[in-house]
Amino acid sequence: MSNTLGGTDLNLLLSLKVLLEEGNVTRAGLRLELSQPAMSAALARLRRRFDDELLVRAGRDYELTSFARDLLPEVQHAVRLMGRALHLEDEFDPSTSERSFRLAMSDYAIAVVHEPLVRRLNRSAPGVSLTIEHLGPDARSSDRVLLDHDALIAPLGFGFPGDSRPLWRDRMVLMVDRNNPALAPDGRLSLQDLAELPHAVSGFGPGILTPADRVFGELGLERRVALTVSGFLPLPFVIQGTDMVAVVPELLAKIHVGGSSPLVLVEPPFGEVVLAEGYWFARDRLSDPAHRWLFARFDELAMEFATA
Repeated sequence: MSNTLGGTDLNLLLSLKVLLEEGNVTRAGLRLELSQPAMSAALARLRRRFDDELLVRAGRDYELTSFARDLLPEVQHAVRLMGRALHLEDEFDPSTSERSFRLAMSDYAIAVVHEPLVRRLNRSAPGVSLTIEHLGPDARSSDRVLLDHDALIAPLGFGFPGDSRPLWRDRMVLMVDRNNPALAPDGRLSLQDLAELPHAVSGFGPGILTPADRVFGELGLERRVALTVSGFLPLPFVIQGTDMVAVVPELLAKIHVGGSSPLVLVEPPFGEVVLAEGYWFARDRLSDPAHRWLFARFDELAMEFATA
C-alpha cells in the first residue's frame, strides 16, 4: 500500500511539523536526528508541494511565512490525531533522555525558580538540560515565542499567549539602604516618605504596568523616579548606599537582606500587592510525553512553593 495521500508522502508530515515548530533547518534536523542535507531536501519537497517558501531568511535566522503560520496548528493537530489513531507515541524516559528544553523567563523568575527547578530535574533526569533565555517585552505579541520555547515563566494576567498554569504567588515589599534617613525607629516608611524619597523603578517595555505602578496610581501618589532599570533584579544593587527606595517582590528581597547586608526589607504602607507567576505553553505541547513530564515537574514546583 502506498504511504501517500493526495500525492504527498506521509513521511514528510513529521518533518513539516518539526520544521515549522523550530523555524530552523539545523534545529529541526537535530530534533529528528537527521542530517542538515536531509532536512534541506525535505524542506525543498515541502516548498514544491505547497508552492510556498514556508521558511524565509530574517537576518541570521528564519521566520515562518504567513501561510506557514496558518498551516502549523493544522499540521500539529493532524500529527496528534494520527498518533492517537495508530496508538503511536514518542517514548520519553527521563532517566536516560538527553533532551534539552528551552524556556524564557524574567531575571526575577530565574532568581526564584532556577535552583529548585534544576535540583528537581537533576534528581530524576540527570541527562536533561535547560536553556533559559530572557523574556523580552515583545513576548506577549509574538507569534513565535511558544514555537521557539517549550514554556514561558511569566506573570499571570498579563496577556501572554497559550495556556497557563500557576507556579507561585509573591507580594511586593519595599527595599532601602539600612542607613536611609527616612527610616523610622521602628523600621517603617510612610506614604509621605514614599512621596518624598527618590525611587529606583523597574521597566518592562512600553505600556507594561507593574503591580507597583498600579498601586501608586490607585493611591494617586506620584513617585519621584530617579533611576529606571530593566527588570527587578538590578534594583537591590542600585539602591545600596543611596537614599532611593525600590518596590520589589519579596522572594527577591529576601535573597539580599539579612546578616551584614546593607539593605533592609520594609513592610509597605499600602497593603498587600500580589504578584502571581505561572508557566505558559502551547496546547499542542501536551501531545508530547516529554513536555507532559516537564509540565508535571512545574506542577510539583507549584506545590513546593505553596507549602514553603
